[in-house]
Amino acid sequence: MPALLEIRDISKTFPGVRALDRVSMQVEPGEIVALLGQNGSGKSTLVKVLAGIHDPDPGGEITVHGSPLGQLRHAREHRLHFIHQDLGLIPTLTAVENLDISRPLARRALRPIRARQEMRAARALLREFGADFRLDIPVKELTAAQRTIVAIVRALDGWKRADNVLVLDEPTATLHGEEVNSLFDAVRRVTRDGAGVIFVSHRLEEVLMLADRMVVLRDGRVVADHARADTGHDGLARAIAGREVRGHRPRACERGEIVLKARSIAGDTVGSVGVDLCAGEITGITGLVGSGSEHLLGLLFGARPRLGGTVELGGTSLPAGRPWVSVARGMAFVPAERQRFGGVMSMTVQENLTLADLRTLRSKRGAIDAAAERREVVRWMEAVDLRPRAPALQLDLLSGGNQQKVVLAKCLRTRPSVLLMDEPTQGVDVGAKSGIHELVAEAADRGVGVLIASSDVKELAAICHRVLVLRSGRVGAECSGESLSEARLVSESLGARSESVYELETVGP
Repeated sequence: MPALLEIRDISKTFPGVRALDRVSMQVEPGEIVALLGQNGSGKSTLVKVLAGIHDPDPGGEITVHGSPLGQLRHAREHRLHFIHQDLGLIPTLTAVENLDISRPLARRALRPIRARQEMRAARALLREFGADFRLDIPVKELTAAQRTIVAIVRALDGWKRADNVLVLDEPTATLHGEEVNSLFDAVRRVTRDGAGVIFVSHRLEEVLMLADRMVVLRDGRVVADHARADTGHDGLARAIAGREVRGHRPRACERGEIVLKARSIAGDTVGSVGVDLCAGEITGITGLVGSGSEHLLGLLFGARPRLGGTVELGGTSLPAGRPWVSVARGMAFVPAERQRFGGVMSMTVQENLTLADLRTLRSKRGAIDAAAERREVVRWMEAVDLRPRAPALQLDLLSGGNQQKVVLAKCLRTRPSVLLMDEPTQGVDVGAKSGIHELVAEAADRGVGVLIASSDVKELAAICHRVLVLRSGRVGAECSGESLSEARLVSESLGARSESVYELETVGP
C-alpha cells in the first residue's frame, strides 16, 4: 500500500536562495509527522509547494495515495487541507461568513442563507474547541487566538474522507491551555479515521506530546527523521539549531529608578491594573485568553483605547490613544501581530529598520545619507543575527522569525527607556528564540525596563525577574524569586490558588 503522502527529491530555488534542496519525506495513514526547523530552514516553503502556491524546481515528485498531486489538483480533488500561518481568513467577513464561504455551493444551491441556522451551526463547531466569542463581527476584531480557532474549525468542518492529509503550519502559536488540548483532540480524531497530518511547530514540548515522527529541516535539507521514541527535547534542539542551545536566566535585578508607572488601567478586557516597572527589570505578563493579558501592553502604549487610568513614563504623563507620543518620550512596542502592526511588509529590510528614526541619518542638507544608512543597517543586521543579511530584500519574503528580528531591531534602534513586547517569540524557532532572549537581556543590562506579555509561561519563567498573572482583567498574583516557575504560573493563571484579585499599586523586582 503506498504512503498517504510521499515527497521525493523536491527542490525550490528563489533568486540567490535555494530554499529546498532534494527534500524527501512521507506520511502514512493515521500518522502525525512533525516538521521542524529554524525560521528560514524551508518549512513554510515546503508547505507552500504542497499547497500549489510555489512550483517546485524540475525533478522530484509529490504523490498522494500513489497519484501525482498535480493530477489531483487538475481533477479538483482536494486531498490536502491547509491551515497556513496567515490563516487565510477574510478579515472583513464575520466568523460565520468565513466558515460558510469554504463550503460547497451545492449545499445551498440558490436557496437563501439561513442566518440563524448558520449561526447555531458555527457556535456548535466552536464549542468543540471550548471557545465562545462573538461570531457576528469581522474576524479582524477578534484576538489572534480566536482567529486561529476559526481557521482550524473551517479546515475540519465537513471533512468526511479518511484518506486526506491535514497540514497545520504553526497552529498553536496563538493558542492557550485548553485551546491547544482541543486542537490536539481534533488532530488525533482525524488520524484515528486514517488521515495523515503534517504538524509544523516550534514548540518542542507539544511536538513530543503529539507527533509520531519528527522530520527536521536545516538550510533546506532534511537533517533528521526520527520516531518519537528515538529522540527527546535536547536532541531535537541540537538537530534544529545545529549546535547546543543554552537557556537564559537573567541576573538578579537591584531595584532602581521607576521608569514606567501605571495606575488603574482599564479598557477592552482589562478591568483595573496597576504596575511599576524599574530600569533594568524584565517583568512578564500572562494569563488565560480573556484575562486582559493580551490587551494590557496596547493600552499602556496607546495603541488601544484606554477607558481609565494613568500612565507615566519617566515621571511624565502619557495621553491615552496617542502612540506617537509614547514613542517620542522613549517607549517602544513590539506587537504580537508583526505582519499587521510590527513592520511594513511591502518595504525592504533596510527601510523597516530605519523607518522609526531617520533623524540621525540625515546629512547637513536634510537628505538621507545613504552610506550612513547602509552602515547602520548592516550593524543592526549583525546585532540580531538576521539571515539572510539582505538589506534590499522585501520584509514579507523573510521567515517569521527573521521578520520578528527586524521589528525588534527597529525598536531597539530608537534607544527606548521602556520596551514593551507582546508574544515576542511567537512562531520563532528554538535558535532564534534564544537569540531574542539574549537581546532582551542585553537591553535590560543597559537599563531598559522590559515588559513582556506572553502565553508561553516557560519562556516567562526563564527570562523574567518577576511575572504578573492576570485574571478577570486584574492582577491576580505576582511571582518572583523561588515562586517563579512554569508550574506556579499555570496554577495562578487557572486561579488554582484562589487568592482574591487585587490592583497592584507599588511593586519591586
